[in-house]
Amino acid sequence: MFLAALAIGLAVTLVMLGAWGFQAWRKNAGWVDVFWTFGTGFFCTLAALAAGPVLWRRVMVAALLLLWSVRLGSHIFHRVMTGAEDARYARMRKDMGPKFHRNLLGILLPQGPFSLVLGIAALYAAHQPDPVFRIWDALGIALALGCIAGEALSDRQMRQFRAGPANKGKICETGLWHYSRHPNYLFEFLYWCAYPLLGLTTHNPWSLLSLLAPVLMYLTLRYASGVPPLEAAMLESRGEAYRQYQSRTGAILPRF
Repeated sequence: MFLAALAIGLAVTLVMLGAWGFQAWRKNAGWVDVFWTFGTGFFCTLAALAAGPVLWRRVMVAALLLLWSVRLGSHIFHRVMTGAEDARYARMRKDMGPKFHRNLLGILLPQGPFSLVLGIAALYAAHQPDPVFRIWDALGIALALGCIAGEALSDRQMRQFRAGPANKGKICETGLWHYSRHPNYLFEFLYWCAYPLLGLTTHNPWSLLSLLAPVLMYLTLRYASGVPPLEAAMLESRGEAYRQYQSRTGAILPRF
């Protein structure tokens, strides 16, 4: 179990080293998110397929991971190929100047251990020894699929908003974005909550480690590489209008 998770962490670390070089060549740091999503999804999927005593559970977990990775990775790939550099990285590049690439490397290397934690949750779900389909399995599958669909919907709503010429320079407050400033982050966090539902078992107290995945995902999105840099860029470009949006809308958790 832990050796497989360690292998995921080491493999993703190597992927992110490659991502660092590729983004420097393409002069667009948004590529690192493409590499991380596909890399994490690929290695977690392989590990899940090779783990656990119950075949249908291994296949189920692998399918959920693959679906998540392909959906999110394809979305980010399209965004990087057709748009400007992600606002978070563009702001970092502007603020850090010649130190940008060195500092970016320091941000990318911890993403290997981050994927290790996600991998632990996925592996415990694949290792679940109960051969019987449980209510927790139904809830976990429904949550994972619902979150993949919800994140896709929020991304589509943002694309449609940005495609409208009259919306240039404005803030998207339609659809899911009316209730949360980052509904895509909300669904990303909730997606990883599905794996503790699938993997927790009273037979192995170590399965409680799977709870670290959603906790770490939420803390990272809310307080590290997600909300703070993106909203700093939005405040710089939208000013008071975005401050008002912040005052009436939750950052990740919805405010009705």
